[in-house]
Parts: sequence; C-alpha cells; structure tokens
Amino acid sequence: MTQNAGHQQRPGRRYSGLDASERTRQRREALLDAALELFASQGYSATSVKQLCRQAGLTERYFYESFRDRHACLVALYDELVDRLRATTVAALDDEREADAVTWRGLSAFVEHLTVDTRRARVVLLEVVGVSAELENRRHAVLREFAELTTAVWLRIDDQAAPTDRQRLAAVGLVGAVNHLLVDWLHRGQEEPPTVLVETCSALFEGARRQLDA
Repeated sequence: MTQNAGHQQRPGRRYSGLDASERTRQRREALLDAALELFASQGYSATSVKQLCRQAGLTERYFYESFRDRHACLVALYDELVDRLRATTVAALDDEREADAVTWRGLSAFVEHLTVDTRRARVVLLEVVGVSAELENRRHAVLREFAELTTAVWLRIDDQAAPTDRQRLAAVGLVGAVNHLLVDWLHRGQEEPPTVLVETCSALFEGARRQLDA
C-alpha cells in the first residue's frame, strides 16, 4: 500500500523535455492554429473536427482532450484573438495627451493587428457572427469594451471624471463603424491599403470628438 502511494505521487513521464501538462498545452495550441487556418480559409461551418485534427497532425481524442466540441474550439479561438487585439491596442495608448496623436496610434495598432494577418480579421469579424447566442453575447460585449476604451481615452485627455451620454453613444457608434468598415474591406477583396483604413477611421473619431467638445 505504501509502495502504491509512492508510485501515485511520482511526476508524469517527460517526453522531449515536456511533462504531461506542457504536452497538453502544445496540442491545444496546435489545434487553435489549425482552427485559425481552416475557419479563416474555408469557414467555420465547412470545417469538421476531423479536418481540424488532420491540419494539427493529431488524433480526435486529443481534440476532445482540449475542447468539448467544435463550437468550444471557435469560442476559445475568438477569445484568444480578441485578448491579443485588446492588448496590442491598449499598449499603443500611452500617456500621450494630444487627442489626434493617441487616436491615430490606437487605431493603427488595432487595424494593423487585424490586417497584417487577415485570418484574424476573418474569424473575429465574420466567422463568429450568428453562430450562437453565446458568441453573439461575447461579440457585443467586446464591441462595448472597445467603446469603453475609447471613452476612457477621451476622459484622460480632457481630465474628465465620467463620460456623458453623448460621448458613450458616440463611442459605440464609432466602434461599430470601424467594425463594419473592416468587414466591408474583407468582402471587397481588401482593395485599399490598411493605412487608408486608419486614415478614414481617424477622421471619423477626430470629427466626432470635436463635435462633442463643441
């Protein structure tokens, strides 16, 4: 009995220098990489678990080790992509207090992150739309978060304690406009360079802010 207890306490075997939890994490990352590629290239609805596993070079049992089903995989991928997008955007919003400059930097970071690898944009802006009530709730919460980030920047620049109703509504509308502009850009075959998207979005944000200040 003592021997069995000692055996149970041994750490798991290591393969190629990785323990069991590290191998599980690597398999999960491989599946998310496969999901990013296939959901963006052929669409979520056209992608099966079997195809995801083939793309990742794993068997299906390893898929279900990390995800309940294909929908859970999409949710996990969406959350990961949004977390990276948010972090990249926030990092660009330093303590600069000149409104136009900070607007340009934030929008540049946001647009570049989505357009430098359009797979990200396709999943975040297209493939999650209408899939489920859960994802719709998540998607709208993300849009609200970016609207709140917008008003937070405005408040910092103006030394203002809280946003007005007009500022809050304007931020929601501006974030929605950027979202749709990028969706339209994807549908039209990415005709304009990303710098033109940034210029257009910046003009919208700057114009709205000036009207609100007036």
